[in-house]
Amino acid sequence: MKILIVGSGGREHALAWKIAQSPLVKKIFCAPGNPGIAEVAECVDIEAENIDGLYNFARKQKIDLTVVGPEDALIAGIVDRFRDGHLQIFGPNKRASAIEGSKVFAKTIMRKHGIPTADFKVFEDIKQAKKHITTCEFPLVIKADGLAKGKGVFICKTLDDANKHLDDIMKEKIFGHAGDKVVIEEFLSGEEVSILAVTDGNTILPLSSVQDHKAAYDGDKGPNTGGMGAYSPVPFITEELQFFIEENILVPIIHAMKRESRPYKGIIYAGLIITSAGPKVLEFNARFGDPETQVLLMRMKSDLVPILVSTVTDTLEDADITWNECASICVVMASKGYPDAYEKGFPISGLETIKNFDDVQVFHAGTSMKNGKITTNGGRVLGVTALGKNIQEAQKTAYSAIQRITFEGGHYRSDIGVKAMYRKKEHSENNY
Repeated sequence: MKILIVGSGGREHALAWKIAQSPLVKKIFCAPGNPGIAEVAECVDIEAENIDGLYNFARKQKIDLTVVGPEDALIAGIVDRFRDGHLQIFGPNKRASAIEGSKVFAKTIMRKHGIPTADFKVFEDIKQAKKHITTCEFPLVIKADGLAKGKGVFICKTLDDANKHLDDIMKEKIFGHAGDKVVIEEFLSGEEVSILAVTDGNTILPLSSVQDHKAAYDGDKGPNTGGMGAYSPVPFITEELQFFIEENILVPIIHAMKRESRPYKGIIYAGLIITSAGPKVLEFNARFGDPETQVLLMRMKSDLVPILVSTVTDTLEDADITWNECASICVVMASKGYPDAYEKGFPISGLETIKNFDDVQVFHAGTSMKNGKITTNGGRVLGVTALGKNIQEAQKTAYSAIQRITFEGGHYRSDIGVKAMYRKKEHSENNY
């Protein structure tokens, strides 16, 4: 098979790394890719949003399967374009991708179909929104409706905080048209977890549990980012709780999308919070998570390619996934200033030394090649990902590796996976 991967981040590097291990695959292209991906695939200078360019390339190269990484391309309709041209592509179409592209749509469909989530209200007028928050209990949560690169959610502890964030989103338009509407919802307490599943619209094949770390700094302090690290599996997600999530969240949302004439095919990513009243949905994403994909694919024993093909060909009921009995941790190395303004172009040293580490992969998230040297080219630069027999061992290996990598201003959280070490399975005692 000839595979085309769309994207240039750590998620796409992990996909390329895993797909390259399949005996079914003859050639991998990645558009636009990055220096890390170039070690296992041929990078093509076509941006992920250039749908016509990608389509023409896939047709010319007789690509057997295209795998889409970034949400922007999905929401722009890349899947519709490829399917209209009878090209096989993994991911939901434009109408189905609205589950991520619009938080207003996602919240509305959850309310309509009884899927557990926080109570909320939607506003298009900033004056009405500001009037509403004067009647709310704090903390509360404000979300920009559209895509904001993981940075459009604000937990507001005071009325002043809420007013400021409403001004930023709706008046200053820091997220552009993504902030034309906002969702204001109740704050939920509990432990967050990500559950991803593959679906062909009829069968749902859940992946292992993951916990992401969104906040920029240790102890979950600082602004939200696209993700500063992750680990898998999550100790408190028991078989019983996993089954509850499948039956009460994953299956209902796929059925709901079908009933709304938005049949869903691809990855469905449920960002959940495990409250005292049970799991509730914080958000849905329409694609592989980042950095969740890195830890999941490191642990996945199965060949990924047959699973992707089964999804596209509506034969997922015949597929299965097996997992290595181990843990995985990904620690993201970020540029100074991220998630706010940051500089690019700093040389990265130490990458070659990591190749001698067993059970470690460094996935490139924001890098480029400059004068023969790998340099920083994004906010999240690298995802140092390690395996271990348990979380403690994986964490030790990951941080041992990360000590050998340096670039100017680089920073990372030092507590990825710590929650897994002191959290007991108290959630399993609840009756869901």
